[in-house]
Amino acid sequence: MKKNSRNRDPFAAREAAKYDSPIASRELILATIREAGRPLSLGKLCQILGVDFEQEEALRRRLGAMIRDNQLIQNRRSQYDLRDTENAINGKVIAHKDGFGFLHPDDGTEDIYLSFREMRKVFDGDKASVIVTHTKSSGKLEGEILEVTERHTETVIGKVIIEGDNMRVIPDNPKIQHTVYIEQHHGIAVEHQQIVVVSITRQPERKKPPLGVITEVLGNTLDPGMEIDIATRSFGIPYVFPEDAQAQADKLADAPSDHEKRQRIDLRALPLVTIDGEDARDFDDAVYCEKKKSGGWRLWVAIADVSHYVGVNSPLDIEAHTRGTSVYFPERVIPMLPEKLSNGLCSLKPAVDRLCMVCEMTISANGRLSGYQFYEAVMHSHARLTYTEVGKMLTEKDDPDSLIRASNAGLVKHIDELHRLYHALRQQREQRGAMDFETTETRIIFNAERKIDAIVPVVRNDAHKLIEECMLCANVATARFLEKHNMEALFRVHDGPSEKKLNNLRDFLGERGLALQGGDDPNPKDYYTLSAQLKGREDTKIVQTMMLRSMTQASYDPDNRGHFGLSYPGYTHFTSPIRRYPDLLVHRAIRSVIRSEIESKHVKRVDGRKPLKKNAIYPYDMAALLALGEHTSMTERRADDATRDVMAWLKCEYLQEHLGARFTGTITGVAGFGFFVELDDLYAEGMVHISQLGADFFTFEAAKQRLIGERTRRVFHIGDRLDVVVSRIELDERRVHLTLADGDQTRIQNKRSSANAGLRKPSKRPSRGGKDSRSARNKADTRSNTSEQKNKSKGADKKGKKAKPAKKTKKKHESRVKSTAKNSTKKPKRRAR
Repeated sequence: MKKNSRNRDPFAAREAAKYDSPIASRELILATIREAGRPLSLGKLCQILGVDFEQEEALRRRLGAMIRDNQLIQNRRSQYDLRDTENAINGKVIAHKDGFGFLHPDDGTEDIYLSFREMRKVFDGDKASVIVTHTKSSGKLEGEILEVTERHTETVIGKVIIEGDNMRVIPDNPKIQHTVYIEQHHGIAVEHQQIVVVSITRQPERKKPPLGVITEVLGNTLDPGMEIDIATRSFGIPYVFPEDAQAQADKLADAPSDHEKRQRIDLRALPLVTIDGEDARDFDDAVYCEKKKSGGWRLWVAIADVSHYVGVNSPLDIEAHTRGTSVYFPERVIPMLPEKLSNGLCSLKPAVDRLCMVCEMTISANGRLSGYQFYEAVMHSHARLTYTEVGKMLTEKDDPDSLIRASNAGLVKHIDELHRLYHALRQQREQRGAMDFETTETRIIFNAERKIDAIVPVVRNDAHKLIEECMLCANVATARFLEKHNMEALFRVHDGPSEKKLNNLRDFLGERGLALQGGDDPNPKDYYTLSAQLKGREDTKIVQTMMLRSMTQASYDPDNRGHFGLSYPGYTHFTSPIRRYPDLLVHRAIRSVIRSEIESKHVKRVDGRKPLKKNAIYPYDMAALLALGEHTSMTERRADDATRDVMAWLKCEYLQEHLGARFTGTITGVAGFGFFVELDDLYAEGMVHISQLGADFFTFEAAKQRLIGERTRRVFHIGDRLDVVVSRIELDERRVHLTLADGDQTRIQNKRSSANAGLRKPSKRPSRGGKDSRSARNKADTRSNTSEQKNKSKGADKKGKKAKPAKKTKKKHESRVKSTAKNSTKKPKRRAR
C-alpha cells in the first residue's frame, strides 16, 4: 500500500501489527465507498487506496470476506457497494421454475427480482430480508438476500440418483432448482430413480447445496397413484391426521342425541333432499322450496352443522385450520376433517337425523332475495338424488311415461318448483350482469389397473345450475346477515381487473372487432354485455378465456369489497363447512348471534335455550381475521396447484400412449418461446416451441397475442385452429411437446421415457448458470440425449440463414424470436369463483 493511503487509514497500525504486508482496513474500505457514493470496481478501489499490483489479490480476498460478513455486496458488474441494511425489505420468496425468483414484500409493495445466484440461498416460500441493489432497464427492482429469516421447506420429494456410493435427489417440484445431496438413508433400501422423501438437514447457502437424509421410499415413477403421493408431499398438504384430532373424532357419537335434537328447530318433516354427483360421498347441503301464496318462493338451504362438533381451538379445529380445505384428486380425497365427520355425522345422508344450520329465505317472483332467517335445526333427508337423476326428471317433465318421475312421484313436484325458482334466479342474474362463462371441466376415467381409459368433459345440466343458484342465494343472505349484525368475518372478495390486464384485454378485443365498454373502470355488466355479443361466433371460447384471464383471483378477506364476477356488493362462503375452513368460521359467527341475547328478526331460536358468550363461540378480532384470510387463501391456492399438477401428470401419462399421433387443436396462449395448443377431445394442452416453426425469425407481439414470421409472414395467433403431432412427453416437467403437422416442418421424436426425455432449456430470462440448474444436474442421467440437445442449441444466424449443422446430425436449426414485450411468460390461469 502506498504511503498516502496508509497515513489516512486510522487503523493502519493495527493492520501493520497483524500482517507483514498490510492492506487497507475494512473501516477505510467502507469509508472510501461511502465517500464515492456509488459502487466501485476492484480496479477503482486499488487506484483510490493506492494498492499496488502485488497487493491486489490480498485486497480482493478482503473484499470477499467483507461480502461473507454482510458488510459489502457485489453487483452484476462485479462492483462493490455498501449493504443498505437500514432499508432492508422483508417478505416471502416466490420461486420460478426457470431458476430465478422474486421477493413478495410483506407490506404489499412491488415485487423484487432475485437472480438465480440469489435463489441458490433459499427454497421457495422462505422468508427473507432483501436489499434493492439496482433497477433493471425494464424498471423492475432487483435485490440481494441479506438474511433468510424463516425457513419453509423441511422435506423434499424427488427422484434419487445413485452414482457409486453417492446419492443425490432431484426435487419433483419445478420451483426447487437445488440438487439435494444425501448424507445417509437410515438403511432404507432404495433403487436408482425411485421417488423418495428427503428430510433437509442443511438448508441451501450460496456456495453450499442443501443436504438431507432419505426418510421414505414412495416407489417408482409410474406406480399407480404416485402422482397424488408426490403432489401431497411436494405442496405440503397434510394427509395424516394427528393422534389427538383423530381421537377427538373417534369419541364422537354416531348420531345426534335426543337432548341435542330438542335444542333445535325441528325440520324433519320438511322434504329436504340432497343433490350431488354420482360419486359424491359427503352430502353437506340439502334444499327445499315451496311456492308462496302471495307470489315468489320460500327456500330452505340446510348445511351440515360442523361447528357444533368442532370447537374453537380443539385438536380438530387446529388441524382443520392447518389444512384449510379438502383436496379433491381424481378418485381420492384428502379431507379437511376425519371421515367420522365428513362421511358420518356431518353428511346429510337420507333417512337419518342430522344437525344442521339453516338459511331460510324468501325470494320474490322476479328472483330477488327479499328476506332471510338463520337458525340451528335437526333435519331428516328425504332422498339422496344425483345431478343426472334430477336433470332427467326436468327434461322429461312433459313425458307422462317417464319412469324416473314415476319412481320419485313424491318429490317431483318439489323438484319442479325448485326448477321454476331457478329460472327466476337466473333471470335476476342476467339483469344483475353477473358473468357466466361456460368453462370445460374434465374427468379422468380409469381402468381396473388405474390406467387412464379416457379424459371426458363434465357435462353440466340444469340440476347443477339449480343447486349453484340456491347456494349463491344462501351465501348472499349470509353476507347480509353478517353486515346487518356488524360482525367482523371473512368475506369472499373478488376485485375488478387491474389496469394492465384490462389494457391487454382491450388490445386483444380490438384485433377481433370487439370492445369492452366502461372506460378505465368497467363494471360486471360491461363484461356481461360483451359476453352476450359472442353468441354464434366461432371464437367465443377463446374470447371468454381471455376475459377470464383479465380477472383477478378471488380471496378471503375481512374487508368486504364485493364480488366483481358475481356482481354482488357482499358475498361470503356459508355452504361447505365440512370442506372449507372459512365456511366453518362463518358458521361460528352466525351461531354467536343466534346464541346471544340480541333481538333480531333474522334469527329463530328454540324457547328456553341458554345464551353463550361470544368469545366461547367466535373469539376472532380483525387482526386474527386478516391472518385467517391470508392463510385460507393460501391453502385454497395450494389445493388448486396440487390438483392441477396431478391432472397435468395424468394427461402426460395418457399422451405417452399417443406419441406420433395427429390431433387438431386451438392455440390458447402465445409467448416469445412458442405457443400452447389445446387438443380437441383430449382436453389436454401442449406446447409448440419456436424451434419447430421452420427457418424464420419470429416477432412476438404480446398485445395482439401472436407470433409473426419476418420472412414467411406466417402468423400464429391465439384462437387459431391447426393440426399438430404429439412429439415428446416430459413427465417430470408435466410438459407435452407438439410439432406442426404440415409436411417437412413436422418432426417426431419417439421418446417414451418420462425421466430422460430431454434437458430443460435455459430460461429466456436472465442466465441461470451454476451447478444447481436442473439442466446441469440432469446431464448425468440423460447422456443419450446430450448430442441431441447440443444440436438443438444450434440456431439460425441473425439474417435468418441456415446455421451450419453439427457433425453427424440431421436436426434442423431453431427459429429465432424477438419480442415486443419486456416479459413474456406462460399464460396465467385465474378463477373468478
